[in-house]
Amino acid sequence: MTSKPTIPAIDAATTTELEAAAFRRLVEHLRGRNDVQNIDMMTLAGFCRNCLSNWYQEAANAQGIALDKAAAREIVYGMPYADWQAQNQTAATPEQQATYDAAKPKGH
Repeated sequence: MTSKPTIPAIDAATTTELEAAAFRRLVEHLRGRNDVQNIDMMTLAGFCRNCLSNWYQEAANAQGIALDKAAAREIVYGMPYADWQAQNQTAATPEQQATYDAAKPKGH
């Protein structure tokens, strides 16, 4: 029998700080992995950099911050989206597209 982990009591402000730190680390990790294509992320994880930027935009808008899609994508990609696409995005292979189509999450 395995024991359950003990999760320490964490106040709301610290929880927010920890979540923000994890988000920043995820974004930095994704910026360093330009070899990983969004279509592959969508197939394997059900989300990609664009999803993350959409969630960021939605959170900002919910707080009354007027953040548009292009600005949210630049926050996640670390550069304008068109520049990232030109430098890093490759055309999906027929195999990638077929795998994505088979695994496509609802709403995408």
